[in-house]
This record gives sequence, C-alpha cells and structure tokens, in this order.
Amino acid sequence: MVAEGMAKFGKAGSISPRLRRAAKVAVSDVLKARKDERVLIVTNPAKDVTAISMALYDASIDAGAAPSLVFQPTKRQMDFADDAVIFAMRSEPDIIISVSHLKMGKDRFGIEKHYKVGKKSVDHIFNYLQAAKKIRGFWSPSVTVKMFEETVPIDYARLGENCRRLRRVFDGAREAHITTRIGTDLVLGLRGRKAFADDGDFSKPGRGGNLPAGEMYISPELGAGEGTLVFDGCISSDKGVIIIREPIRATVKKNLITRLAGGAEARLLQETLDRARVNTRRFADEGRIAKKDLPKYLENICNLGELGIGLNERAKIVGNMLEDEKVFKTCHIAIGSNYDDDAKALIHLDGLLKNPTIKVRDSGGRERLVLKDGQIVV
Repeated sequence: MVAEGMAKFGKAGSISPRLRRAAKVAVSDVLKARKDERVLIVTNPAKDVTAISMALYDASIDAGAAPSLVFQPTKRQMDFADDAVIFAMRSEPDIIISVSHLKMGKDRFGIEKHYKVGKKSVDHIFNYLQAAKKIRGFWSPSVTVKMFEETVPIDYARLGENCRRLRRVFDGAREAHITTRIGTDLVLGLRGRKAFADDGDFSKPGRGGNLPAGEMYISPELGAGEGTLVFDGCISSDKGVIIIREPIRATVKKNLITRLAGGAEARLLQETLDRARVNTRRFADEGRIAKKDLPKYLENICNLGELGIGLNERAKIVGNMLEDEKVFKTCHIAIGSNYDDDAKALIHLDGLLKNPTIKVRDSGGRERLVLKDGQIVV
C-alpha cells in the first residue's frame, strides 16, 4: 500500500532485503504504526543513516502511515538542532524517529526556556512531547546499516521479560552496589528513582527509546554515590567513542567524579569534561543558559547520570555506543545529565564496565544479587 501523494524510495532496489526487514520490524513491531498516523523522520545526509531513513519511510508507507523525512546537517554533542527540525517536532506528529549520523542536536529554545510537564522541567521539545504523552518514537544516534540489520530484528518477548525482571528489583530500591574484578567498588543511591526499560515496545504515546533496543536503566540519586569506578570497555567523548585499553579509574564523592586516573584514555575523557565546562560558560554568556542555572550545569558535568544494564544478546562492542551499551554481560554508567531531568548538563557520556557484579538493597535494607560477573541471576 502506498499513501496517496507519496512514492517509495526503494522502487529501484537500492534498499537491501535485510534492511527492509529491519525497518519493517521497527515500524510495524516496535512502533506499531497505524493507518494515517503522521510519522516524522529526522536524519542527516550521510550514507548509512540516509539508507535507514529511506527504509523507514517506505516501511511507514507500507503500514498505511503518512511519513515526512527531514534532513539537517550532522550535529555533534554540543550542537543545536536546526530550528526547522524543532518546529517540525512542535507540529506534534504521532511518531518521531531520529536517525542521526552523530546526534539529534540540542533544542536552543528549550535550553533558554524549559518546557514544563507538571512539576517536571525539560530542555528539549522531543523530551517534552514524550513526557506529555503526545508522541512515541525512537532515536538512533550514530547508527549504521550493519548495526540496524543485525540488532533490530531480535526476540522482543525475551528482551521484555529480562527488562521486567530487572525493573522489579530496581524500582523502589535504596541503593546499588557495583563491583568488578579490576577495581570498581561503587555504591549508588537510588531512593526516589524509577527504572526505565528500553525494551523495544514503543507502541503507546509517551513510550520511546533507542533502536537497537536492549537495556534497563535508572538515574542515580543526586549526591548519594560514593566509591571507585573503573571503566574498562569503552566510553563516549565529544569527539567519538574511546575504546579503552588502559582502564580509566574515577573517584566518586557525593555522586560526582572528583578525580580521573589512567593513561591516554583518561586524558581524553578529562579533555572532554574540560571542553564541556568551556562550552557551558559560553552558552551562559550567550544567554542560551540562564545565569542562575550556570552553577548547576557546571556541577552536573561530573554527575553520574545513569546506571544501565545491557540486554541485547546480538549486540557487540564495536566502538559505537548505541550498540556498545546494549551488550549482554555489561553495565554502563553515564557522566553528565540524567533521565529524571533534575541534573541538567550539556553532556551525557556513557562508559562501559565488563562483567560487573551488582547487588541491590531495597527500602527495608534487604540485599539481593542481580548480576554476577555480568550474568543475570534474578
């Protein structure tokens, strides 16, 4: 079926059968797009993301939906999305898909004046529309065709069950204790936090996550993390993913990284944090961040903003965080902003820990083993 007035991109066979299959899974199984629903696809003029976006466009037409495809230049960690993209999102389509070569881009309007959803304050129109349950969708920063073909068509029932098992333990927990054989010994506060599941079920308004999907994640309690954190897989920077050969050792006090140690990888991470401070001050000078918010934005550069557990059994560490953070038998801890939107920062840098052991203590003080050397045991 072809929606009236629209043609399919793949008529000449430029989209491979494997990519068509993955796009159909994304649109029909993950999003469950329906007849006449408006679908906004935002992408960049780069080979892989263009091919994926065209495949998603065709799959949306096949589902009877009404897709629109918007291109903008490639955006990095600190860049703003084009105004036209933000305005397109403001039109409140039923579904928004971001397939970006690097990043979607920040919302300059939202950073200058935050959107409100009840008592919650968010600084991007996409996050606002999702929190207000006006849209559903997914975002795939730095995705490749190979990754999309291999890690999107998976067993979502199994993924969903693993997510539910972990969420039952983490919801309402007091703290998590994370250890690894190479030196991580970190306690993160979790009081007042709820876990999120990137389980690939984005079929209802307000739902969304990454594709490829495959993680359970939670925002640590502000000011309540203490210990030593050793990254040994890979970690994001503002210039790309760093594959870690010499582990990065971080000292954590009050949920803030106070010291980094290691080799070249630690230096590259420190340089990213330093540039984030420079850019944050520049944004304040330009009026893009309110002066009153500047101290918190600067402090949150070193905040631990996420604890995530990888659950996609087809994912591998490839030097692309979109896939890396989903790898089975790993967890990731992010530096910077969080998903509860009470630790705003210009960065969110995920870093992997291989084969972690995680114990969770509930509100009554009972401790439960969740992961043992990376293997789920609940």
